[in-house]
Amino acid sequence: MNYFVTGATGFIGRFLVARLLKREDSRVFALVRPGSEYKLEALRRRLGVEERRLVPITGDLTRKSLGLSKRDLDDLAGQIDHFFHLAAIYDLNADENTQRYTNIEGTRQTLKLAEQLQAGCFHHVSSVAAGGLYPGTFTEDMFEEASGLDNPYLLTKHESEALVRQESRIPWRIYRPSLVVGHSQTGEMDKIDGPYYFFKLIQKLKDYLPNWFPLVGVESGHFNIVPVDFVASALDHIAHLPEGNGQCFHLTAERSYNFSEVMDIIAGAAQAPRMPVRLDNRVFNAVPGFVKKGVNALTPKALINQLLESLDIPPTIVQFLAFPTQYDNQRARAALEGSGIGVPDLESYIQQLWDFWENHLDPERDQRKDELQPLPSLPDKVEDKIVLITGATSGIGKASALKLARAGATVLVVARTPEKLEETLHEIKQVGGIARAYRCDVSKLESVDDLVKEVLADYGRVDILVNNAGHSIRRSVVNSVYRFHDFERTMQLNYFGSLRLIMRLLPSMLEQGSGHVINISSIGVLTNAPRFSAYVASKAALDSFTRCAASELAHQGIRFTTINMPLVRTPMIAPTKLYNHVPTISPSQAADMICDAIVRQPKRIATSLGILGQVMHFITPRATETIMNTGYKLFSDSAAAVGRRERTPKRISREQAAFSRLFKGIHW
Repeated sequence: MNYFVTGATGFIGRFLVARLLKREDSRVFALVRPGSEYKLEALRRRLGVEERRLVPITGDLTRKSLGLSKRDLDDLAGQIDHFFHLAAIYDLNADENTQRYTNIEGTRQTLKLAEQLQAGCFHHVSSVAAGGLYPGTFTEDMFEEASGLDNPYLLTKHESEALVRQESRIPWRIYRPSLVVGHSQTGEMDKIDGPYYFFKLIQKLKDYLPNWFPLVGVESGHFNIVPVDFVASALDHIAHLPEGNGQCFHLTAERSYNFSEVMDIIAGAAQAPRMPVRLDNRVFNAVPGFVKKGVNALTPKALINQLLESLDIPPTIVQFLAFPTQYDNQRARAALEGSGIGVPDLESYIQQLWDFWENHLDPERDQRKDELQPLPSLPDKVEDKIVLITGATSGIGKASALKLARAGATVLVVARTPEKLEETLHEIKQVGGIARAYRCDVSKLESVDDLVKEVLADYGRVDILVNNAGHSIRRSVVNSVYRFHDFERTMQLNYFGSLRLIMRLLPSMLEQGSGHVINISSIGVLTNAPRFSAYVASKAALDSFTRCAASELAHQGIRFTTINMPLVRTPMIAPTKLYNHVPTISPSQAADMICDAIVRQPKRIATSLGILGQVMHFITPRATETIMNTGYKLFSDSAAAVGRRERTPKRISREQAAFSRLFKGIHW
């Protein structure tokens, strides 16, 4: 049996050709443009067939008789049993003239050639797009009922199908596939199209959010998705049935998905955040018109388009997110009955699609492969670097100074007490490190100014600043009513002192075009820990400044990292004897977080519990407040906080122990 195929080297075409060539004594004559014969040769090698069975026919879709030579016309006349027309533009972004020229005029010339060759049947591969934006269920017998054909792609698909219906003088069959995606077994796909436009968005969500983070979706639109292997198999099977001429077949899935369902299924394969909460689109329809106009006015279209383009989503695709049409496929389903050919559920092959996209189609795949390479080591990042650490003579600061000095950094240790500074210098020298001590009370702005002058005079720069010096007060608000100075002195050290140091070092960092500021914040900023209102407020102020500064200075090579530390076993928490009995991390573990920040330069480092606390405060504020209030009532103010002499308790209650372990690392 002989076949003529346009678009044989296209995505659907090459799978259809493979099916046709599995038939005994079959030959495929494939239209190829001059200079593109190599594509057919590659397909022939891929399929492992002889040249006589897959024959190139040189021509052009837009020319009369497709530009076939007289010899080819004479040789093929009366020899073609089935003529398959697949060549067309399947691109929502193509300009209208190009689509009209290829999809409409190309179909007209192809149909005339099929008639000239006296083909047994003309098989036109159209698209469900021929139905336009029909509001309801579009059946296989419907055509004139199509509506909403303003888009060039929809219009040209409709008009090219009209040509076959109205002008063909030989038997014809029309096939309307829905959204065609990659192979259900291998994931193979040739371009970004349809749901693939949102793969980059899913990938970005995966990069920036933990996969348990709940997202809100919108139940909008109908997306009918089929894999290419189903389409090729269905085309091959239905084309060879004795009945079916003059009919249309919907090559569609049994069910459609709304936008949130599609995104959720893709997210499952990507291990990205899912959309457990989905809003019905009718909720937005109920919004008054003047509100919608106000929102549109406040959202510049250029900004939206720029955001979409950064995610590789063409702005034209947005209008199809509320696609209103569903498709009846009774005739195609009956034709395929007993053949074993069917559409698998999207969930069953989405992993293959995602994996293929990530490895072959992702425009950033090479860059991401580089990112997946082993990170540079700490010595690579700090060799010949000047690192200034405040609060460096005990706890987190001292542990960090030792690790960084051992890795090859020149460490500038800053603290108030000369004896402790000398002790720390001695320990650094013992491990073979290079360090220098500077005495400074960070809570005093003049002392900070003097420190910066001295450091810049000695070294000329600071590459990495670790704002570690801090002061914490554990006292409830009701017991702080007459202690306003607690808030003032905490803010002075934790916020103004750190801020002054950043601002004084910033000009030299800008001059050298690089710098990294690491601010030691607290898990309390994320969880809103009770009894720490003064401490959390001071750290939150520094966090807010950091976010603003990072947005301004990113293009000038200045990086900021905030570390929301959990409870660390340091001298700072020693006055609260309760902490002798609750879970904490060691100064060495905290120093590892600082070293990680230097290597990766992330925007934030936080524990999963801290992130969960922030999310819960946002999503379920009342319930989260109740949990925090329970902890507040369970743990009382220390005796020192209320002015009494404190004895270290031998043990804490079972309830306190269970609660502190459940919320490990939170300051209670």
